[in-house]
Amino acid sequence: MSEDQKRNLEQQLWNIANTLRGKMNADEFRDYILGFIFYKYLSEKMEIYADSILKEDKITFKSINENTTEGKEYCEAIRDHTLEKLGYFLKPSELFSEVAKRGMGEKEQGRSSFILEDLQKILTNIQLSTMGTESEEDFDNLFEDMDLNSTKLGKTPEARNEIIAKVLSHLDKIDFRLEQTELDVLGDAYEYLIGQFASGAGKKAGEFYTPQEVSMVLAKLVTTGKNKLKSVYDPTCGSGSLLLRVAKEVKEVSNFYGQEMNRTTYNLARMNMILHGVHYRKFDIKQEDTLEHPQHLDKQFEAIVANPPFSAQWTANPIFMTDDRFSQYGKLAPASKADFAFVQHMVYHLAENGAMAVVLPHGVLFRGGAEQHIRRYLIENKNFLDAVIGLPPNIFYGTSIPTCILVFKKCRENPDDILFIDASNDFEKVKTQNILRESHINKLVDTFRNRSVIEKYSHLASIKEIADNDYNLNIPRYVDTYEEEEEIDIYAIMKDIKALEAKRAELDKEIDVYFKELGLVF
Repeated sequence: MSEDQKRNLEQQLWNIANTLRGKMNADEFRDYILGFIFYKYLSEKMEIYADSILKEDKITFKSINENTTEGKEYCEAIRDHTLEKLGYFLKPSELFSEVAKRGMGEKEQGRSSFILEDLQKILTNIQLSTMGTESEEDFDNLFEDMDLNSTKLGKTPEARNEIIAKVLSHLDKIDFRLEQTELDVLGDAYEYLIGQFASGAGKKAGEFYTPQEVSMVLAKLVTTGKNKLKSVYDPTCGSGSLLLRVAKEVKEVSNFYGQEMNRTTYNLARMNMILHGVHYRKFDIKQEDTLEHPQHLDKQFEAIVANPPFSAQWTANPIFMTDDRFSQYGKLAPASKADFAFVQHMVYHLAENGAMAVVLPHGVLFRGGAEQHIRRYLIENKNFLDAVIGLPPNIFYGTSIPTCILVFKKCRENPDDILFIDASNDFEKVKTQNILRESHINKLVDTFRNRSVIEKYSHLASIKEIADNDYNLNIPRYVDTYEEEEEIDIYAIMKDIKALEAKRAELDKEIDVYFKELGLVF
């Protein structure tokens, strides 16, 4: 997509957001817009595929009259194909463009321009069309956050209808260019909205949105030396952006796995997978608390990425000491700080040939007690820790604290040392947010891949060096970023001060003469 096309797309999306702005908060109107984008995507995908089936009959899907016997036969035949290929089905009258057209007042086949009831039924029918098929779980309750009867959209049904019709009309004018597979207009639209609303919504949205530049770093770290991945997993997958970012770094990812606790965000993750062309058979996203109720215990993954909630609370129930994820360590992460519980969970799921990268607060590097015990076990007993990377402060929405990335591998190419990178000063300040630019990312990733030692930036610490530091991983212990100040010549400064004092005394005498001439006392 060209820069002009992208700017135009963003402008139109912003106009749509403004239609809903003031009626509800950013979190809420994000859900409506993204839901309608998803509906538009499903419609266009359905129409393109159905038209390809009907090409030999020299008719289009939209031209089919569903109310005739012939039309019903066509629809049934197409339904069987699309449920197998796409995982869902829409009738010609249920297509986004047709509903948007009716919403703007064009009466067709006796229908009025009141579309709310039709639209609610269509969204329900999309889910119902998958009942009893392989894709049923992936489409289950996908549109549950879109309450078209909410008074936040308008006090009366007519007012709500007018708002929804405007949103659909704006969206209908955007060409998502699904025929051009190299373009990802729809994906760009999705990520733009997620990014804008995460930024506006603050901490709550920041819980499920990882800035794209951080996602890029994590993805590049875990895909180093690989062109294909059998699987990628995110135990706190949010809207799925990290999983999809990994896929951009390799030629192919066979399967995507994720788990998310928040129901709304879980819905967004499934939408995001489908929006980015991931077939329903290739992803398995579950909704549950990852630490308390893990859903993929029987699997190991070649790549694992995560940005878990920082220092979240968990039960730390003693029963977990019999859980294979935690039992070998001898201690559980504190109930008030689940950071290392997520690390232990991820290490358990990491394949022997895999790599994992996780974003965490700096406290995990040096806190004592159970966390120090777990750190020591991972380094001394397992030797899984491969790199510690310090990131700049204020790059995540909703928190200004500095963060770090820990990289783990079970079969390390360099088992005798751990790479430390201090990238905390490499950023550009944009308004109130710090941003990683391409040059910052390339420098970090190149240093990691080459295990380069760069003065005041990176250091290779031996296992003994870390043991001597009592397994404290605080980055300044290993990367010396101290800038020596210029030496000050005290004697020269004293000489300058004396000269200035002498000059001041002379000026005082001159001023005293002038004051006496004026009859004033100085």
